[in-house]
Amino acid sequence: MDSMIMRRWRGAVRATDADAYLAHQSATGVRDYRSTPGNRGVFVLTRAFDDLVEVVTLSLWDSMEDVRRFAGEHPEVAVFYPGDDDLLVEKDVHVDHFEVPEHALDPSLLA
Repeated sequence: MDSMIMRRWRGAVRATDADAYLAHQSATGVRDYRSTPGNRGVFVLTRAFDDLVEVVTLSLWDSMEDVRRFAGEHPEVAVFYPGDDDLLVEKDVHVDHFEVPEHALDPSLLA
């Protein structure tokens, strides 16, 4: 394996909805990432700004084929779930994908 794929999505919620959104995301998208073959991990990052909390989700994949297994034939389009629109006040509909060179990977992820 020469590289892996990092998938990046971003959204934001009201600070008062942050805990509810993170629980919802864990039960939907994060669960689906982790149950898709080829997924090597999911990281959910948060940071507060003004009265919002930005949420960035990074997922690590063996290949773009594995990303498509999760996201479908248009992996650059974000996957949303029922209930997302109740909590998200900002949401990127585009997802970015980055190649992660093998030398930059933690060897435990390759096992």
